[in-house]
Amino acid sequence: MNGPVAFIGLGNMGRPMSRRLVEAGVDVIGFDPAESARAALVSAGGRVADTAAAAVAGAGFVILMLPTSAIVEAVLGDAAVLAELRPGTVVIDMSSSEPESTQRLSAALAEREITLVDAPVSGGVPGANAGTLALIAGGPDAAVASVAGLLAPLGRLQHVGASGAGHAVKAINNLMSAIHLLGSSEGVAIGQRFGVDPKVLIDTINISSGRSASTELKFPRFILPGTYDSGFAMSLMVKDIRIAQGLAAAVGAHVPLSERAVELWAAASGDLGPGADQTDIARWIGDRTTDPA
Repeated sequence: MNGPVAFIGLGNMGRPMSRRLVEAGVDVIGFDPAESARAALVSAGGRVADTAAAAVAGAGFVILMLPTSAIVEAVLGDAAVLAELRPGTVVIDMSSSEPESTQRLSAALAEREITLVDAPVSGGVPGANAGTLALIAGGPDAAVASVAGLLAPLGRLQHVGASGAGHAVKAINNLMSAIHLLGSSEGVAIGQRFGVDPKVLIDTINISSGRSASTELKFPRFILPGTYDSGFAMSLMVKDIRIAQGLAAAVGAHVPLSERAVELWAAASGDLGPGADQTDIARWIGDRTTDPA
């Protein structure tokens, strides 16, 4: 590997991911505007920089784990960062970004002989801690192959297509996940009102055809215990499923169920505020006493 690996974005997901890379022997130099996030990487054995530009200087690979495409574009469009990105660098955007934005950035970076691989992840904070994330990669075959070894400590890599395909598949995955969680929450609410114990209901669903990651993981770990702390903000889920909705519009797909799911998730996020976790959708559904239509 040529040079250190820069890691930009050391939040809920970036923190355990960067730590796992350090533990695997990777020379990681990170940046995050939050001092506590930078301190956590230092405690894990990594190095930190005072700016994103300083972090990417001399790096052979640059990993981004940021909240939105707008922030990714701001980082990769910063003149100071661009001045430090040398030809041959591979930028790996592991954020949940917009596919169209990824394609534009890929083309712009290619003019500087810099390759962009989109490799968003699925598995949440538990998967990041355990190194069991699904890494959903888009980009040229050779570029994706070049990052496979580096990313191995984080989880299993699946190459799904050309530039932007990784972010498209991630958005579709989160749309499906959101629909599963919404439907599961409504099912549990029905059962509770009939008098069925929620744990008994979930245990039964999990040996039946209605099971999903929502019933197998989110309900037992975060919802039934009442902690509602999966580590993935509801606002980010809304952002991701709106990306999928926009993708559907761009390709001319008619998706009425998805559109209704986006409306309900957006309403829940508006009611619960910016601090809400994705699993709070179950509490929101349970508290509702009338049909929102």
